[in-house]
Amino acid sequence: MDERRAFEDRKAAGRALAASLQAYAGRNDVLVLALPRGGVPVAFEVAAALGAPLDLFLVRKLGTPGHRELAMGAIASGGVRVLNDDVVQWYGITPAQIDAVAQEEERELNRRETAYREGRDPAPIEGRNVILIDDGLATGSTMRAAVQAVRQRKPARIVVAVPVGARQTCDELSAVADEVICARMPEPFAAVGQGYLDFEQTTDEEVRQLLREHIRTLTHQ
Repeated sequence: MDERRAFEDRKAAGRALAASLQAYAGRNDVLVLALPRGGVPVAFEVAAALGAPLDLFLVRKLGTPGHRELAMGAIASGGVRVLNDDVVQWYGITPAQIDAVAQEEERELNRRETAYREGRDPAPIEGRNVILIDDGLATGSTMRAAVQAVRQRKPARIVVAVPVGARQTCDELSAVADEVICARMPEPFAAVGQGYLDFEQTTDEEVRQLLREHIRTLTHQ
């Protein structure tokens, strides 16, 4: 596979990623969990290819004060908080600053939970092979928070799967997940967006539509 080639868009990336996950196809113990918003179009294609149920797992990046794009950590459903100690120490971020950012992101996490689920309960995780999907991995703090939060719900296995990622991050996540699949690891790695020709932001409405479409497909099978 040419590491330098970009995917057309997230859906094309999902179809390519599904090819690396065929060992999980057609099984009744598999659950695909998407990290909204960008992970949803990718996960939609993976779930369709594997014949597996699709659900969301909500995680929010904690941006460093004054450098919001730089992750100092992340929070996930269930009150899990993961911090990047190196960033926290380097920028001298205080516990009060961390709490302030975490509270703001908690509100957004809860808003999305309500907006996306439309009254549906989260899928049960215990005893299942969970495939956690995002559109890519840069620092990995968001995915690390997701893995730790999912682990608390006693899955049989956690697989992290992304179309594109930084090689070091993919390697580091192997320490917390049972399996890590990064379809492409371009060198040098600058940002997740470099792996896509179309990297337009996924909207809330797209997330809702894809979830509804997935449910309709399952009901008509």
